[in-house]
Amino acid sequence: MRARYIVPAFAAAAVLLLTGCVDNSTPAATTPSGEASTIEADAAAVALLPEDIKSAGVLVIGTDAAYPPNEFKDESGEPIGWGIELADGIAAKLGLTTKYQIASFDNIIPSITGGTVDIGESSFTDNLEREKQVDFVNYYNAGILWASPVGSTVDPDNACGLTVAVQSNTVEDTDELPAKNAACVAAGKEPIDVLPYGSQDEATNAVVLGKADALSADSPVTLYAISKADGKLQPAGESFDTAPYGITVDKGSDLTAAVQAALQSMVDDGSYGKILDAWGVTDGGIETITINAASNG
Repeated sequence: MRARYIVPAFAAAAVLLLTGCVDNSTPAATTPSGEASTIEADAAAVALLPEDIKSAGVLVIGTDAAYPPNEFKDESGEPIGWGIELADGIAAKLGLTTKYQIASFDNIIPSITGGTVDIGESSFTDNLEREKQVDFVNYYNAGILWASPVGSTVDPDNACGLTVAVQSNTVEDTDELPAKNAACVAAGKEPIDVLPYGSQDEATNAVVLGKADALSADSPVTLYAISKADGKLQPAGESFDTAPYGITVDKGSDLTAAVQAALQSMVDDGSYGKILDAWGVTDGGIETITINAASNG
């Protein structure tokens, strides 16, 4: 998880638990588009597959399924979301079936480098630090967007002394907020109190319940959280720090080129755009699928 760009808010029904917490686990008005089921194999992409994966006929995909609407769980516990549909489409283009391994976000890259997972689809922001471990097939641009309680005044550029909730190990947690906090301390101002949570719904609930002044997340995720909060949350400022999402693949693997070819084929035949459109996230779509944009961009 996690990247950037402002996108349209979802017209999803607001679902609140009796405790007043936001329930982001099963969106009532967000369902799979079904587009991936119509995608056929691309011979050129299939030809690039490593032989062991081609022989197995299965693409093992790691996801944390806790970052709606990108990837989350349906009522039966199966992963859904627009990122999951893109991963389904990649597998279809490669003539493979999918096997999802749901894991905590910070365990996905180690699973790839350890050989138990083929690719990671979990809204990973491509950055130079992560590129030391894995390769990225870039497929979307997104930005950071903050949210705060309705009626409050929160400026992400003037956040010293605030309490800010994030999902742990996202770029907001590891890069954005530490940098902002260091600037506060260097200026002799009150530090930012960062509250990391294991899932985005927990971070959202912290703001709804008054435990935090604001949350910071990728723009599609923040807008979705706002739409689910029954009018309790508002955007705090505009989207900023646009960066690419990438499918993560083991460093130097031939699978990287195969995934790139599969995604480019989806862009070219329109299935990529249809999936983004169905989920309301077309603003971050791209026309050319790249590899390791953080270092090659």
